[in-house]
Amino acid sequence: MKLARVVEASATVRSTSSRVAKRVAIAEILGAADELETAILVHWLSGELPQGRIGVGWRSLAAQREVGAAAVESLDVIDVDTRFTSLAALSGSGSSSARASLLAEIFSAATEFEQHFLVRLISGELRQGALAGVMSDAIAAASEIDATLVRRAVMLTGSLARTAMLVRSGGARALGDLRIEVGRPLSPMLASPADTMAAAYADLGPDVVIDYKYDGARIQVHREGEQVRIFTRTLNEVTDRLPDIVSVVREFDCETVILDGETLMLDDSGRPRPFQETMSRFGSSGVGAEDNVLRPYFFDCLHVNGVDLIDEPLRQRLAMLKRVAPNHRIPSAWPADADDAQRINDAALAAGHEGVMVKALDSVYAAGRRGKTWQKVKPTHTVDLIVLAAEWGSGRRRGWLSNLHLGARDPQGGAPIMVGKTFKGLTDELLRWQTAEFPLHEISRDEHTVYLRPELVVEIELDGVQGSSRYPGGVALRFARVVRYRPDKTAELADTIDAVRELRK
Repeated sequence: MKLARVVEASATVRSTSSRVAKRVAIAEILGAADELETAILVHWLSGELPQGRIGVGWRSLAAQREVGAAAVESLDVIDVDTRFTSLAALSGSGSSSARASLLAEIFSAATEFEQHFLVRLISGELRQGALAGVMSDAIAAASEIDATLVRRAVMLTGSLARTAMLVRSGGARALGDLRIEVGRPLSPMLASPADTMAAAYADLGPDVVIDYKYDGARIQVHREGEQVRIFTRTLNEVTDRLPDIVSVVREFDCETVILDGETLMLDDSGRPRPFQETMSRFGSSGVGAEDNVLRPYFFDCLHVNGVDLIDEPLRQRLAMLKRVAPNHRIPSAWPADADDAQRINDAALAAGHEGVMVKALDSVYAAGRRGKTWQKVKPTHTVDLIVLAAEWGSGRRRGWLSNLHLGARDPQGGAPIMVGKTFKGLTDELLRWQTAEFPLHEISRDEHTVYLRPELVVEIELDGVQGSSRYPGGVALRFARVVRYRPDKTAELADTIDAVRELRK
C-alpha cells in the first residue's frame, strides 16, 4: 500500500468530528491493507509508531524542512516502517550522523503532502480523533465482525494492533477463542468522579462497597506458579522494580491469579507517605529498606486458578480476593445506609487518604472503560491535565521553565484543548525537574516558550471553572495550582474537556 493513500485517509479522519465518518474512513483503508500493513496502520492512525520512540527530536525534524520534496509518490507503508525500525535501532558512536542521513533519505523520497504527515507522526502530533473506541469500531466494520466482540478482544489483548492482526488471520472465531492470559495485562477499569458521597450513594446504593482511595501507583499483578509479573496502569511491566511485592504475591495460596490494586508506602502510624516518595521508590530497582518498602493493597480479583472472573459481579470477585489475599485487601466497608457511607468517607479522609471509591456490588469488570458503576469521591477539585508548553521564568525563576500551559483531552481524539496557565505550586525541585525534562519532549520553541509533545500529565487543584472566550474550550481554570506530576498516566488518561466543563458552577 502506498504511503500517499494512508496520508489521504489520515487527512479525512482529521477533517471531521463525526465518529461515524472517522470509522468509515479508517475501515476503508484497513479493509484494503494486507495483514502486516494492518498492524502498522492501526498504530499510525492512532497517532503512534509501532517502534515507540525512534530517537528523532524536533531539531532533526526541523532540519527536514530544508529537504526537497519528491514530485512522485513512491514510498509504501512497509518501506517507511522498515526505515523507522532502522532509525530506532541506531545507537552509539556515529549514530547521530547515521540517523540524520537515514531521515533525509526518507523525507527526500516523500512528497510535500507525505512530509507533513511524517513530521506529525514522528513528533507525536498526529492527533486526529482515532480514539480506541473509534479504532475498535473501524476494525469491526472493516472485517464485518460484531463490534462488541472486537472491543472485548481489545480488552483481553490490551492491544488494538494485535486485535486487528487476529481479525485478519482468524476472524470472529479467533476473537471468540480469546481468554484471559496470565502474564498478558488487561486494560484497567476506571472510575467516574462524583460530586459528593451522597450523590454517589444515591446513584449506586444501597448495594455497594466503599474502598479507601489510596494515593499510590496502580498495579496489576499476575502470578503463574512461582512466576510473578507486575504491570502499571499503562500496561508497562515493572516487575524488576518491585521485588518487595513479588515476594508477597508468591506467598498467596493459589496457582494462578490476576489482581488489581495499588502500591504505596505508609508511615509507622499507617498514614500514607507523600505520593512523590512512592513514585520515587516505584521508579527504582532493588529491595527497599524496612521503612522504604512498597506494599500491595488489592481491590479486585480478575482471575484465579484457571477461572476468569471479569464477567462475574464484584461481590463474587471480592469473595475470591478475600480467599487469596486476605491480609492485603485495601480498607473497605459495606455501608448500612447513606449516613454510614458518609462516616466511612470521613474516616478515610481522617486517615490521610484522598477519598473513597464507591462501587456497585453487581458490577462486572469493564476493562478500559470509565463507567458509572465505580465512582470516586474526593473533597477537593483536582483534574489531570496535559502540559502543552512552558514559559521561561523571570526574577528568581529566570533560567527555569516555569509557567505551564495546560490542556484537557479532546473526547473526539483531537489535539488537547487549552484551558489555562499556572505557575503556582511549583517548588524549586519541580522547576529544576521541568527545566531538565521538558526539552526531552520539545517540538518547537520561541523566545519565551518551549512547546511540548502532549504526553506529560500533571494533577492540578483548582477552585472551580469559569466561562472564558480566551481559550478554545470556552472555559478557564480558577486559581489553579500544581499538585504533582503523574508519571503513572499517559495523555489518554487525562481528564476530558467535558469533565472540566462539568466543574463550572
